[in-house]
Amino acid sequence: MIWLTAIILGIVEGLTEFLPVSSTGHLILATELLGYDAAKWAVFNIAIQPGAILAIVVLYRHLFWDMFVGLFRGDRQAIAFVRNLLLAFFPAVILGLAFGDYIEMLLENAVVVAWALVIGGFGILLVERFAKPEESGGVAAMSVRQSIVVGIVQCLAMIPGVSRSGATIMGAMALGVDRKTAAEFSFFLALPTLTGATVLQLFKHRDAITSNDLGLIAVGAFVSFIVAWAVIKAFLAIVTRYGFAPFAWYRILVGGAALIWLAMR
Repeated sequence: MIWLTAIILGIVEGLTEFLPVSSTGHLILATELLGYDAAKWAVFNIAIQPGAILAIVVLYRHLFWDMFVGLFRGDRQAIAFVRNLLLAFFPAVILGLAFGDYIEMLLENAVVVAWALVIGGFGILLVERFAKPEESGGVAAMSVRQSIVVGIVQCLAMIPGVSRSGATIMGAMALGVDRKTAAEFSFFLALPTLTGATVLQLFKHRDAITSNDLGLIAVGAFVSFIVAWAVIKAFLAIVTRYGFAPFAWYRILVGGAALIWLAMR
């Protein structure tokens, strides 16, 4: 049963990490539904994130290689690409280190997750209604101001249920970035953000991980990689055609159902 749980949580992580629906929130609700202690599985949920991160690296490996080579050649596009990611990453570093302990307390609160899902859903609908995205030249064409603001907005995702991808995508669109570029910027920003958060949390909780847990973590990470790889490819096609409203209504329905279920327990 415990191996099945690891597989289920790996699927949940892969499905939700890069969608604007909150992977952390879904993992917390999933552990609640499965009857497990959210605090006990919190470290596992963090430890399997590298699987989903690897999916981005594999899918965009050619772009990352071009940007890496371009840096050494002094290519302006490569420099702007890396600059924008770093500018958006720094706010999360500062606030994460400052409020890390408080954030961990929220990771055990399913009610916070449910409310954040609902409120975030309505937030997405508002941005979709009023944002006026312009044609963009990609992540490298984003301005310094846009990158910094998106990085600040990303910090809202420290509240479980808000969604890191949702916050960054909606923040970028509100600043005039087109849907595809906003989504890809969120994907790329996940690399330093999630890697840093994973390393920090695993170091802080290293005593809670035993040799018996490593197999479970490996299975969960592998499953999340496979699922995330498939989801990312489909996600861009969906939002390009239908926008983000379907994800907003999904958040509202799931969050509302979770609130009712939690109240009735």
